[in-house]
Amino acid sequence: MSEQSIIGSYEELRYRDDFMFGKIMEDKELCREVLECLLQRPVGELTEIQTQKEFKQTSDGKAIRLDVYNEDSKGRIYDVEMENLNKKTVEAHELPRRSRYYQGLIDTDYMNKGNSYKKLPESSVMFICTFDPFRMGLSKYTFMERCNEEPGLTLDDGTVKIFYNCCYEGEDIPDDLRKFYDYVENGNVESELTKKIDEAVVRGRKNEIWRSQYMKERVILQDAREEGRKEGREEGREE
Repeated sequence: MSEQSIIGSYEELRYRDDFMFGKIMEDKELCREVLECLLQRPVGELTEIQTQKEFKQTSDGKAIRLDVYNEDSKGRIYDVEMENLNKKTVEAHELPRRSRYYQGLIDTDYMNKGNSYKKLPESSVMFICTFDPFRMGLSKYTFMERCNEEPGLTLDDGTVKIFYNCCYEGEDIPDDLRKFYDYVENGNVESELTKKIDEAVVRGRKNEIWRSQYMKERVILQDAREEGRKEGREEGREE
């Protein structure tokens, strides 16, 4: 890939693209407003934001990264992931199992710091999807632990997993959330929040430091893919 093609693609990045999403969400106030829009409730002041937070939990030493890891002043933890199909099937994303794994990583990281399980914080794992993750036409899908025999009885373990369907076209959702969906999906600026996000994206496209980081990441990714293809060809010849 030439430097020119990398630069060109950088200038076209949108909020829904992983790199730009992570950079924009480093702004604590803007990130808090996005969380409040998604959750439709107030969120405490964000005391920590880590984009591409690494958890080195795998046996081969590879790091698992969370897109945007947040913690608020009340100790609540939020993991926000941006999901695009990128020519993959919905099933290939394996969102249900990934959400389970991510929540486990958050808890393990907390326990590894010498904390007690009795004080495990409330944690929310949220996927902003540019597709309908469960193909049931809902605006969002919220999962909490409930008793099969008594649906009104919740486990109350402090965890929740939410999958947002940004391609939802219904009008029966809060206006600010509908406009946020429309911005993620179509780039339309129709609210104060989406205006702030879009202005941040425009500034980001002109940020030379971000551009340099993006180019470096793209080159590293390209090298990794080429190495993977090379190993695959070698294994094929051996077989």
